[in-house]
Order: sequence, then C-alpha cells, then structure tokens
Amino acid sequence: MSTENEVLNYSKEERKNHILKEINLHTRVSFETLSAKLGVSEDTVRRDINELDADSLLIKVKGGAMTKGYHYSSSNQTYAVEAKQVIAQKAVGLLHDGMVLIVDGGTTIREFIRLIPNDLNLTVFTITALTAVQLLDKPNIKTIMIGGSISSYSQMCVSGEAFHQLANIKADLLVLGTNALDVDGGYSDSDWETVQVKKAMIQASKKTAVLTITEKLNTVLKMKIANLSEVSYVITEEEPNHEKLQPYKSAVPSLIVI
Repeated sequence: MSTENEVLNYSKEERKNHILKEINLHTRVSFETLSAKLGVSEDTVRRDINELDADSLLIKVKGGAMTKGYHYSSSNQTYAVEAKQVIAQKAVGLLHDGMVLIVDGGTTIREFIRLIPNDLNLTVFTITALTAVQLLDKPNIKTIMIGGSISSYSQMCVSGEAFHQLANIKADLLVLGTNALDVDGGYSDSDWETVQVKKAMIQASKKTAVLTITEKLNTVLKMKIANLSEVSYVITEEEPNHEKLQPYKSAVPSLIVI
C-alpha cells in the first residue's frame, strides 16, 4: 500500500492515472474524495479532470467525475467487463418467475439486465433512469420507474417522492451495485443522497444481493449504507471459497457468498 508521502509525490501523469483508476473502480468519485486521496487541492483535481475530460477519458459531472463506461453513450467501455459478466450470470441464478425486484444502476447491473432471460416474468422497480431504459429490452418484465428529481452525480431519483414510493414496496430481492464493501465498514458510498436512497431501497426489500468485483472488497467510503449483516448475498467473479471472501463468510455466517 502506498504511504502518504508516496501519494504526495505523484507526478501529474501518475496523479491522472490514479484518478482514472479510482473512477473506473468506483463509477463516480467526488473532487473532495480525490483531493484527500491524492493530497492535493480540489482545484488541482478539477484541472486534472478537465484535461482528462477533454481527452475523452472520463466524463465530468457536478461535484466530480464519472467513468465513461457508465454513460449511456459509452457502454462498450465498461471497466473489468469480463468479471462483471461472470457476476451477472451468477446473479441471474437468483431469479425465478413472478418475482418482484428493486434493481439499482451501474455497469455490473447493466450486464445483469442483459443476461435476464427474455421469457422470465418479473416486476422490477428502479430509481435509475438508465436501468429503466435497459429493462425495456426485456419483453416479459414490467418496469416501474420510481420518479422524482434525478441527481446529476448519481443519476438516481433522490427526491422525497422516491422515498415515499419505496416505503410502500416490499420486494422479494434488491439487486445492488457497489462502490465499496468491507467486513467492518459494511456497504458504503461517498454521496449523501445516494446513501440515503439506498438505505430506503434496503428497507423496501426482503433480501439484498450486492454485486461487486473483488477489487472493491476491503474498501470503505466515508458514509455507511448498511452493515454487512444486512446483506443477504455477496456475488463476485471469484469462487465462493476464494481467500478474499473468507473473512466475509466468517463475520456473518448467514451471508451467502456466490
């Protein structure tokens, strides 16, 4: 692991590479988070992101930047796409006819939606506009968009109306993407609105499945969404007996690792 001094001594090129790595791994990262990680000012981070955006290597959004792979026009640039396809295939195995789902957004979720069989009858609620559009390709899925004001940072509906609608749902399964998952730190994110609405999604579901590449394990962002004990399934690209997954299984015996 890099020491603080090593981070502070990053060259501009190394700093940009670090920014791209963080954004590809976590989908969206704020100026504040990148500034803290790199040990430079937010103005320096903004300048780097402006240059990376000009080079079409990421997409600048309010408060930070987003990976090009999650943008609606750039679905062929998904980070770690092969691992995410393995995860998606495993997640589809949890589905059966007649289920009511709440489905999150993100690049792993996109792969999950692509692999849902066309003959499967499901009712799916989502607060993410891109997820709703992707679900329209599935002829036997009834898609219900939970509406309200859309955050330009998370691309999720985050207004009071979304919380009101979620409070009246009890889905069979919530399928979540993740930015960070840790044994002690639980399921976390760095955006306040995202954290609050994902908490409401968990409350609106009987079971929760977290889909994550193993690179995101053992990472903690500044705001907790849920404890690991509140998660029913953790689905990664690795086999369940992989050494990196053992602490999760030991910490929560009821957790099903797929």
